[in-house]
Amino acid sequence: MKSVGIVGLGSYVPERVLTNFDLEKLVDTSDEWITTRTGIKERRVAAAHETTTTMAIEAAKMALADANVPPSEVDLIIVATVTPDYFFPSTACQVQHAIGASKAAAFDLLVGCTGFVYGVVTACQFVQSGGANCALVIGSETLTRIVDWSDRKTCVLFGDGAGAAVIAPVPEGRGLLGFDLGSDGSGGPLLKAGALQSCYANPLESGFSGRPTLFMNGNEVFKFAVRVMAESTLAALQKSGLTIGDVDLIFPHQANIRIIDAAARRLGVSMDKIFVNVDKYGNTSAASIPIAMDEAKRNGLLREGSVVVAVSFGAGLSWASFVMRM
Repeated sequence: MKSVGIVGLGSYVPERVLTNFDLEKLVDTSDEWITTRTGIKERRVAAAHETTTTMAIEAAKMALADANVPPSEVDLIIVATVTPDYFFPSTACQVQHAIGASKAAAFDLLVGCTGFVYGVVTACQFVQSGGANCALVIGSETLTRIVDWSDRKTCVLFGDGAGAAVIAPVPEGRGLLGFDLGSDGSGGPLLKAGALQSCYANPLESGFSGRPTLFMNGNEVFKFAVRVMAESTLAALQKSGLTIGDVDLIFPHQANIRIIDAAARRLGVSMDKIFVNVDKYGNTSAASIPIAMDEAKRNGLLREGSVVVAVSFGAGLSWASFVMRM
């Protein structure tokens, strides 16, 4: 099997910043309460003209430019999102047309916050098997449009944004070394957002006038997240023939600083090895890890030969991780 990995990264976040102090005016909360419980200080909110698709397009263009790959060479586009503009056509098909990737197959993945990691692993399988030569994986979300702004426990957590990665063959010994994917559907009710059919059937349970809104049992999701983030990281490392001591940088899903800190303690690693930007963007679901990886690269933290882990948890309930030598 050929070696395959990430050869380009890009991201896009809206200009509008919603701070904790702004939220104090909207809901019964405080900067201190939000910061101590989540580590979040601000998040980005999409403007009226910005959508999951438009942000995905911008992130895709940046990733292709970073990889020096023209859209005509892209064979596959995967978009991970739980907030598509439409049920159909897929976001991926809209991106395919907008960037001019005329020969690319395109589809969406709906796996919640784990979507980007699932997408990278899936794309790598396509390229390794010869089913594609170059793939584009995007995580894009407009979560602020499905939060219940009267629920102070959840509305403070989420933000909007998009991140993308170009997947292609790399020199032997580099690229994807191992991965771990999993799910536990029994935990589905702990983190969910209703589809339109269920919302209109049960409008009083669905938020404002039947609009789909996000529900999360924070305590149960917290316990699940801490456990599976550590377990999935170690499982992926074992499959790679590596140990946690071989890892240079870990990209956890940026959901909550307390989850990240607890997972790091379980793994026995210092926070110096953990990339964190949840304070600036909040939880952007499938966009979280690619935004973080792109920021790390632009800051000079992703070096040639670095061993990195990306690990996430999310709706499903689901979990996912990969180990990659850059």
